[in-house]
Amino acid sequence: MRLAFSTLGVPGMPVADVVRLAAGAGYQGVELRAHPEEPVHPLIGARERAAVRAEFAAAGVEILAVAGYARVAAERDAAGEEELAHELSELVLLAADLGAPYVRVFPGGGERPADGADADAARRLAAVAPLAAERGVRVLLETHDSHGTGAAAARVLGLVGHRSVGALWDVLHTWRGGERPVDTRAALAPYLGYVQVKDVVSAADPRPVPLGAGALPLASALAALGPEPAAAHGPVPAPEGGFGLGTGGWLCWEYEKRWFPEAPELPGLLAAGREHLRRLLDGVAAGAAAGDAAVSPAVPPTPPAGVQEEDGTPDRSD
Repeated sequence: MRLAFSTLGVPGMPVADVVRLAAGAGYQGVELRAHPEEPVHPLIGARERAAVRAEFAAAGVEILAVAGYARVAAERDAAGEEELAHELSELVLLAADLGAPYVRVFPGGGERPADGADADAARRLAAVAPLAAERGVRVLLETHDSHGTGAAAARVLGLVGHRSVGALWDVLHTWRGGERPVDTRAALAPYLGYVQVKDVVSAADPRPVPLGAGALPLASALAALGPEPAAAHGPVPAPEGGFGLGTGGWLCWEYEKRWFPEAPELPGLLAAGREHLRRLLDGVAAGAAAGDAAVSPAVPPTPPAGVQEEDGTPDRSD
């Protein structure tokens, strides 16, 4: 699997410095946070987009994704619907201009009833899917906030049923939601684009720490990406045409420095993080070769009360 990191970990860093950092630390790709605080966002012009694409290409570093902030399950009035449709289209066009295969979006359903939130999210994602297909981009719904588990995200994606709409597995949120990695993988297998990895102090304390230094069971998550886990339960969705698993694709380290400015600087952690992920991946491969790939991780503890963000409280987690 190829490795990337998110620019959420290096907030405001100029593109040239990001490119040099990725190449120097041995990462094959970068997830670009598409926010007005950053150098790359939907309001930059064609010349700037071309320059960004060329800079990455010259260094042999790929732009993995445009990480947008569109919230597709949120309740909106008619004006809000138009605004969201425009936002989704602009993110797709930005990704296409940059040569990025993916756009990240959030659910953002808050405390809405699941049926309404799922239906609205599916309708909006289905509406942007033809543009994404035309431009060679996949829009990925992240396991996050109101749809923090693979099962919840899969409810929406099953309604969409389009190859250009898929899932981004954020391992933190599925863990905090009490979902086993094997079950997340089973739910998202038909849709999976790539996986965001990270590590934190605890389920109740999301401060970022170096990979392997925290409480998040990354080894279990990566093991679940291997051959079909025998311990998974529940139906595996199989929309017509099928979707790629993405298991030969990307792991992206999302280090939330932007939300925790007191956290150690990411550049000094990247090389060790890369080696930690490689060791975990080597361990998964060795287990598979030994016929021991059907790992059944223990069910993680239910997160302490108050871990999930309350409606109306800003969600600082990307």
